[in-house]
Amino acid sequence: MPSSLQPSADADVIVIGAGPGGSAAAYHMASHGLDVLLLEKTEFPREKVCGDGLTPKSVKQLLRMGIDTSTEAGWMHNKGLRVVAGPTQMTLDWPTLDSYPSYGLTRTRLDFDDLLAQRAVTGGARLRTGVNVTGPVFDRAGRVVGVEAVVGPDKEPETLRAPIVVAADGVSGRMALALGINKRDDRPLGVAVRRYYYCAEKHDDDYLESWLQLRSAANPDVLMPGYGWIFGLGDGRVNVGLGVLNSSTAFGRTNYRQLLGDWLSATPEEWGMRDETNADGPIRGAGLPMGFNRVPHYTRGMMLVGDSGGMVNPFNGEGIAYAMESGEVAAQFAADALGRSSAPAREAVLRRYPRELSDRFGGYYRMGGVFVKLIGNPTIMKLCTEHGLKHPLLMRFVLKLLANLTDARGGDAMDKVINGLSKVAPAV
Repeated sequence: MPSSLQPSADADVIVIGAGPGGSAAAYHMASHGLDVLLLEKTEFPREKVCGDGLTPKSVKQLLRMGIDTSTEAGWMHNKGLRVVAGPTQMTLDWPTLDSYPSYGLTRTRLDFDDLLAQRAVTGGARLRTGVNVTGPVFDRAGRVVGVEAVVGPDKEPETLRAPIVVAADGVSGRMALALGINKRDDRPLGVAVRRYYYCAEKHDDDYLESWLQLRSAANPDVLMPGYGWIFGLGDGRVNVGLGVLNSSTAFGRTNYRQLLGDWLSATPEEWGMRDETNADGPIRGAGLPMGFNRVPHYTRGMMLVGDSGGMVNPFNGEGIAYAMESGEVAAQFAADALGRSSAPAREAVLRRYPRELSDRFGGYYRMGGVFVKLIGNPTIMKLCTEHGLKHPLLMRFVLKLLANLTDARGGDAMDKVINGLSKVAPAV
């Protein structure tokens, strides 16, 4: 086994965090025959702040893990996106592509993450919950060779070792920070808040709904910052939330929970979203690290996956698809590296991991950074929504661009334009 390279190792790879990125990495690494130790600080099931909406890009990654995405397995299917801007609406179906399924999904993170973690286990990974990783273990050369952790309710200290460590520990990026990998302020960042409501009118909506203009009942003539969503969960509830980007002047100076309440005050009364008694749980918020806002994604024996590497799509705030895809990519490079017989050869393979991520997403994320700056201007945002929604062909192009849904080979004219722009844009 590759772990024989380090006789004292507890695994070939230690993955920190059993969110979508960590579980995908663990599953694919185990599929490559590696001994994988997946560490999660909490116990399942557990809450995560998320819109709970999955585009076909995420669905593809679920299918690559062999997960049953049927309605019988508890998934709510959707056909596409409904865009709402004041009185104007447009409904857009997901594009028909060779590379992606033609449907999206919704499912709460309460059991979504548990499902993925258990899939990693059935694939061969070893899951340990209640293990809070506190920092890396270094060898004499400063390379990461394991982790320090506290375990269980008594917080017993434990040291675990592996020749490769994958940090999938989310927005906080504790492991990345321990290696001096700080967030970049020149990259997009968002804040999102969401709440569950019981809503008979919207819970079984087969389109994800995106609101590009937010207004309050108290002051309907004033456009509020941010964008909103309403995603039906199919169980009587909807996930309702909003996000604000750091290109907005309101970023960091707004009570986001109050902002959500103000917007919901203007929704139809029959939806029940104005009424606290229809709410299921509190308002929860989280950061959205976008556009590779923490790099490099590999250094000194540690790989970054998902939110720990700032991999949220700047165009639409989607993070799950990129977390899972980066986990699969990390697995490929880890397996290749551990199959090499010398330390320099293994290191050379691992150093190609950031380049692969940059090739896949770097140019697209660069365009996303420009997009974020543009829509941060209320005048530009108003022009785009008021005029763009009148042109169905343009909006179909925008949907492909925002959701990053194109065929890499062949495809239609829209695919060729988006793919071409991504290639010529300088990678972040």
